[in-house]
Amino acid sequence: MTNEREYSSAQYLQKVDAWWRAANYLSIGQIYLKDNPLLKRPLEEEDVKVNPIGHWGTVPGQNFVYAHLNRVINKYDLDMFFIEGPGHGGQVMVSNAYLDGSYTEIYPDITEDEEGMKKLFTQFSFPGGIGSHAEPSVPGSIHEGGELGYALSHATGAVLDTPDTIAAVVIGDGEAETGALATSWFSNVFINPVTDGAVLPILHLNDYKIANPTILARKSNEELQHYFDGLGWDPLFIEGENPNDMHPEMAEVMDEAIETIHNIQKYARKKSAQTVGMPKWPVVILRSPKGWTGPEEWNDEPVEGTFRSHQVPIPAEQEKMQHSDALTNWMKSYRPDELFDKNGRLQEEIRDIAPKGNKRMAMNPITNGGRDRKELKLPDWRQYTLDINTPGAEKGKDMTAFGKFARDIVDANPDNFRIISTDELKSNRLNAVLQTTNRQWMEDIDEPEDEAQSRSGRVIDSQLSEHQAEGWMEGYTLTGRHGFFVSYEGFLRIVDSMLTQHFKWMRKADERDWRKKYPSLNVIASSTVFQQDHNGYTHQDPGISTHLADKKLEYIREYFPADANTLMAVMNKVLKSQQKINLIVSSKHPRPQFYTALEAETLVEKGVMVIDWASTDQDLDPDIVIAAAGTEPNLEALAAVSILNEEYPDLKIRFINVVDLLKLNSPKNDKRGLSDEAFNELFTTDKPVLFAFHGYEGLLKNLFFDRQNRNLIPHGYRENGTVTTPFDMRVVNEIDRFHLVKDAARAVYGDKARDLEEKMDALLKKHHDYIREYGNDTPEVKEWKWRALK
Repeated sequence: MTNEREYSSAQYLQKVDAWWRAANYLSIGQIYLKDNPLLKRPLEEEDVKVNPIGHWGTVPGQNFVYAHLNRVINKYDLDMFFIEGPGHGGQVMVSNAYLDGSYTEIYPDITEDEEGMKKLFTQFSFPGGIGSHAEPSVPGSIHEGGELGYALSHATGAVLDTPDTIAAVVIGDGEAETGALATSWFSNVFINPVTDGAVLPILHLNDYKIANPTILARKSNEELQHYFDGLGWDPLFIEGENPNDMHPEMAEVMDEAIETIHNIQKYARKKSAQTVGMPKWPVVILRSPKGWTGPEEWNDEPVEGTFRSHQVPIPAEQEKMQHSDALTNWMKSYRPDELFDKNGRLQEEIRDIAPKGNKRMAMNPITNGGRDRKELKLPDWRQYTLDINTPGAEKGKDMTAFGKFARDIVDANPDNFRIISTDELKSNRLNAVLQTTNRQWMEDIDEPEDEAQSRSGRVIDSQLSEHQAEGWMEGYTLTGRHGFFVSYEGFLRIVDSMLTQHFKWMRKADERDWRKKYPSLNVIASSTVFQQDHNGYTHQDPGISTHLADKKLEYIREYFPADANTLMAVMNKVLKSQQKINLIVSSKHPRPQFYTALEAETLVEKGVMVIDWASTDQDLDPDIVIAAAGTEPNLEALAAVSILNEEYPDLKIRFINVVDLLKLNSPKNDKRGLSDEAFNELFTTDKPVLFAFHGYEGLLKNLFFDRQNRNLIPHGYRENGTVTTPFDMRVVNEIDRFHLVKDAARAVYGDKARDLEEKMDALLKKHHDYIREYGNDTPEVKEWKWRALK
C-alpha cells in the first residue's frame, strides 16, 4: 500500500510522467495511424491514414492534468470524474480510459495489446469509428465539448446533491472567452459545501485558439489573481514546460486544491446546510505550451507553443510519406519501448498507478446515468386539479395551480429533484414552491428584502442566465436526477443550440447498449408569446417548438396544455419519462378553465381529442373542423365556435383540442404519429380545418403536408407584436375569435358569409378604438363565458 508521502516521491512522479507520455503517444497515434501502432518497423503507406483528422494543441496539457488527477484520486481516495471542456481533444479521454483498462472493459474488441491498439488508432475520426470529441461513445463522459462554453455549468449540475463527488473540469482558454463560460464562473454562488459536491476548474492557458491569441493567457498572473479573487475563487498557479519541474509543482498544487476542498467541506459539515457561509473554492490555472512536447517547428516556422499546433501539426499522411520519418521521430520521443511490453500492453509498474474499479474516472457511475438512482416520487396530481362543472365558467392560473403540485414534488423528493429558473420563478407563478423550499444562494443575504434566499434550497433561481440554468439542468439529469427548467418562452431561443446538443447526446448514447437511460430534460415555456402584452414585440418568439420539431422525434415531445388540469396531467407524464426533451408551453395568467380532470387525463393520454361538448356534428360528417393547440388558441377557438353556432345553428362543427402536438406527424416521420386512418377520422379527408396554433404556422403546415387533407387554414403567431392589451396581441396576429370566425365562415359559405365578415370587422373596429381610448379590452371579450351549443 502506497503511503501519502510516496505519492510525492520522485519514483512515483516518474510513473506519472510515464503515464503522461503513454497517453500522448496514444493520442498522436489516433490522429495519424491505422496500423503498425508500436512502430516495430518503418512506416509504410498502409500504416498511415489518408487524411489524418484531429486536434493536438490542447491534448498534451489535458493528458498532463488527467495523469495528476489519477494521482490525487489514489492519494485521497476521491470520487472524481473528468469533464473535457476544450472542443477537439476527444482522444484525451479515450487514451486514458484505454490505459486504465476501462475502454477494453466497455469495448472488449479493443484489446490491451498490439491488435487492440491498432483498432484504437484506426477508429478515431475515421468512417464507422468515433468522433474527435468526448462524445457518448467515450466512457466517463457527460460532456462532449463540441459546443464550447458549458463545461463548468454541466459540472455544477452534476455535483448538486452528490456531496462526495468532485467534478474536475478542464476549461480551455478559447472556451473561457465564450459568454456562457464567462458567466458560469458564478456557479460557486450556488454550491453548498454541506449538501453538494465540488467542482475543481482547471483553466488551461496555452496562449492560442485556432489562429489567434487568447485573452486570459495574455493577462498577467497578478491580473488573473485579482479577477478570480473578485469572482470568489482561490486561484492556484502552475506554469512551465520542463516536465522534470512541472510534475512536482503540479503535484503540490493539486494537493493544495484537494485539501482546500476537503477543509471547506469538513468545516461546513460541522455546521449545517443553512448556516454555512460562501467558501472560496480553488481554481487551478495551468500555463503550458500549446502542442506541448510536439514538433518544435515545421517548414522553418515554430509549431510548439503556437497556433500551428492546434490541429494536425505536421503533414504526415498516406500521400506524403516523405514526412513519415518526422512522425516516427515524434512518436518515439515518448520512448514507447519503456511504456508498453512487446505485446503492446502498458507496463505493469505504470498501470499500477491507475485508480481501481469505479475509482477510475472513466468508470465513475455518475457519468453513466447516475449513482444510486431513485425513481421520482409523484403525489397524485388529481388532488391539485380544479373542479370544472361548467366549461369556462371559472378562471384560474395554470402555473399557479401547478405550483402546488410542484411544491409537493419537492417535498417528496428532498435530494433528487430540482427546479431551475432565471430570476423568474415567481414571475412564472410558481410561488407555492417557496412554501416548502427556498432558493439556494451562498452569497450574503440581506433580510428581509432577499425573499426566500437561503444557503440550502431545492430551487436555483438567482442568476439571470438561460445558459447557466439549462447547463445545470442538463448536468443534473445526465447524472440521473430529475427536475425542470422554466423560462420565458422568448428567451428559450438563447439555448436553442444547447437543447440541440442534448438531443444529439441522447441519440448517440442510445446507440451504446452499455449507456443507461437518462431522466428527461423538462423545459417549461411560460410567459408566452400571447402573454407578452406589456413587454411587447421584443419578448415574443414561440420558435422553440419549430426548432425542436426538426429533430429526431423519438427524443422530442411538445405539449400545449390548454388549462391547469391539462398542465398537471402533462407534468405527471413528462416527469416519469426518460430519454426525452419535453417542451411544455404553459400560461401563467388568469384564463377560463375548460377541462375536467378526467378529460385532461384522456387528452394527455391520447394527445388529440374531439371535445364533444364543443362540437355540433354528432360524430357525423362535419362541415368544418376547428382545432386548437395552446391556451389562448383554445380559448379563442372555443369563442369562435360559440359565435359560429349562434350565427349558423345548422353548421356542423367538430372541435378538436391538441395537447401532444407531434402526434399529428405522419408515421412516415414519427412512429408515434397518428395513422392516416386515425388522422382522417379526426380531421376528415376534405373538409376545411381551421387550426388555431400557439406557434409559427409553418410547423402546422409541415404536420399536414403528408396527409390527404391539406385543406388547412392555419392561424398562429404571425410575427406581429407591440405593447398592447392581451386580446389585441391575438388580434394583431389574427388568432382572435373574430378573425377565426371570418375565415371559418368564408371556408364553408364563401361569398354568402359576407354579412358575418362585416359584422366581425365592425367588432374588430370597435376593439381597435376602445383599447386606444380606455387602455383595456372590451367588456364583451373580458366577460365572455362559454354557453352550451344549440
